[in-house]
Amino acid sequence: MHIPTALLSILLHGATQASPIQPRQQPTPSPPSPFPIHFSCNITLRHQLSSALEETVQLAQQAKSHLLLHGLESPLVQKYFGNYSTAAPIGWYDRIISAERGDMLFRCDDPDQNCATQDGWAGHWRGTNATQETVICPLSFQPGKRRHLDAVCGWGHTVTESPLNEFWAVDLLHRILHVPRISEDVVGHFADGYEGVLELAVTEPEKAGKDSEALQLFALEVWSVEVSVPGVGCLGGKAEVTQTVSTVPTPTPTPVADAAEACHTHADGVMHCE
Repeated sequence: MHIPTALLSILLHGATQASPIQPRQQPTPSPPSPFPIHFSCNITLRHQLSSALEETVQLAQQAKSHLLLHGLESPLVQKYFGNYSTAAPIGWYDRIISAERGDMLFRCDDPDQNCATQDGWAGHWRGTNATQETVICPLSFQPGKRRHLDAVCGWGHTVTESPLNEFWAVDLLHRILHVPRISEDVVGHFADGYEGVLELAVTEPEKAGKDSEALQLFALEVWSVEVSVPGVGCLGGKAEVTQTVSTVPTPTPTPVADAAEACHTHADGVMHCE
């Protein structure tokens, strides 16, 4: 009878210690593609916009990290998102950071003629004309219109009293959250202004985690407290506002290219054109 050599070796010498199982190598996830920028943006505008979009990702990453590290134990998380699960805001920030940008497009021309005809428009989401596209008007690129994150808390800036769109990163975070590729048509406007956001966190916390204004304000205040002026921040004169304030909810607009429908005015007087 023929005995296989390997079996004969075991019978004569005993089983040897088996080599450890090698762990399967985990694939390294590919980073998302850059935010697509239309050829209508010349090299100077493209450079400014690319830098601003990189800062937007940094702002979202800082907010996401705070949520993951502190969760509901953070007073800032409680203030902006109430006692509901942090999974929603974490997810929206992560979609800004990591989701595939696909057919999103930032453009610098004016296909809907809104930049040319609507006074004060610095950009707009194209709405039903092109749901994945955002126009950045020339006004956004003018000196002094937008600032970078290294200026947060500087030159009199406060989170609650300065326009949210003073900073490229915050403005673009808002605009990105209008695009269905990222928002999946879930993120919306459920509150307006700082007081409205605080009230929403108390009365409807399930909406706070998908409210565009809450996501902007939270990210900005986290940045001010953790990066700009560590441990202090620059909340501003509305710091004493309590979360029992009563405000009248602002109806959610449905932005389209038409001027009458594509803008809304926030509680601080700033008109935001989608």
